[in-house]
Amino acid sequence: MRAFTITDFRSPGPSTAGAKLARAIAVLSVIAFGLAAGPVSAATCRTPNPAGFPAWLQSFKQKAVAEGVSPQTVNSALAGVRYDRSVINKDRAQHVFAQDFLQFSGRMVASYRLQHGAANIKKYGNTFSRIQQQFGVPAPVITAFWGLETDFGANTGNGPTLQSLATLAFDCRRSEEFNEQLMAALRIIDRGDLTPGQMRGPWAGELGQTQFLPTVYYEYGVDYDGDGHVNLIRSTPDALASTANYLKHLGWRAGEPWLEEVRVPASMPWELADLTIKKPRALWSRFGVTRADGSPLPEDNLPAALILPMGRNGPAFLAYPNFDVYIEWNQSLVYSLTAAYFATRLAGAPPLSKGRAPVEPFSMEETKQLQTLLLQRGYDVGKVDGVIGEKTREAVRDVQVKLGLPADSYPDHRLLAALQRG
Repeated sequence: MRAFTITDFRSPGPSTAGAKLARAIAVLSVIAFGLAAGPVSAATCRTPNPAGFPAWLQSFKQKAVAEGVSPQTVNSALAGVRYDRSVINKDRAQHVFAQDFLQFSGRMVASYRLQHGAANIKKYGNTFSRIQQQFGVPAPVITAFWGLETDFGANTGNGPTLQSLATLAFDCRRSEEFNEQLMAALRIIDRGDLTPGQMRGPWAGELGQTQFLPTVYYEYGVDYDGDGHVNLIRSTPDALASTANYLKHLGWRAGEPWLEEVRVPASMPWELADLTIKKPRALWSRFGVTRADGSPLPEDNLPAALILPMGRNGPAFLAYPNFDVYIEWNQSLVYSLTAAYFATRLAGAPPLSKGRAPVEPFSMEETKQLQTLLLQRGYDVGKVDGVIGEKTREAVRDVQVKLGLPADSYPDHRLLAALQRG
């Protein structure tokens, strides 16, 4: 559950360094939505003079004590913390690289990760059984997040978390958010879960084997190995149970599915394919949607949304209410679909189909052309950034309806040509 940052993408592997994995997963946030940089964009933010950092830090120490953190913890944890320009440079140096779902899921749900995931489910079988009984979240779901976030705890990051959080809290862009995170980090130390020296992770302040922000760590962390401390960095039982506890808080429904690959017909009401539109499985069945192997869907009232991440010709999924939890974890549709698909594979599902017909994804420049043309027609597409985000999809669907094209919310070259003709 990483902070929403945008950076270079590389495909991590079993021996990939933590920094590379952090870069790989950081891009997830923009793959589907093109997330905004934050309350204040990097372009408009005036970075404070670092000379003011010591005075700011002293003021924060006083605030922390006033809010109940012990003076001993405050002084020991923040002693030697300095303004770290490299953190700000990483925060500012953000580049957008769009990956479509097939590209991204193919990289992230690699054979080695499937093998390691299955081995870890077996290794921690007793722990997972207890967790599912207590929290209702099955092992494949937890393991998929664990694998995507840190390669099963192998790459949790090694930067000084307190220094990163303090620098970002002092900065102009997301000061309020990171003040809260820094305060939570001090509370974690004050509770005795971690020492300041143990609190290490990526530059944006996440902690542990499933990369919790400090506020989530403090509120939903669970001591599951019984040693009296919530250590999400070193204790795998703590990390797994805490992940389940947080997923339960986000609304996980025990015993229900989360995602299922399906096969769609050549024609149907494509405008209903939207994450926010849930219909009974019986209705999707009447539209001609079947299971991936061609067998019929159950004729029941279990609600599901039809998701077409690459349009009507690409992969297709029914997303059940539990899939909403994935979106709560990370707002990127591509990340969420990849994590949910990874979990289905660990639960025994076969590899996904590439869809009914070849899909030719837009280049970043073509997407920018599309967004510019949509802006000229009065649509709000957010930034013209070359990323097919939620606003761009909504605009595409509306134009497709008006032009009499299949309204699957995914642009193709026929749509682009029609817009160029005016």
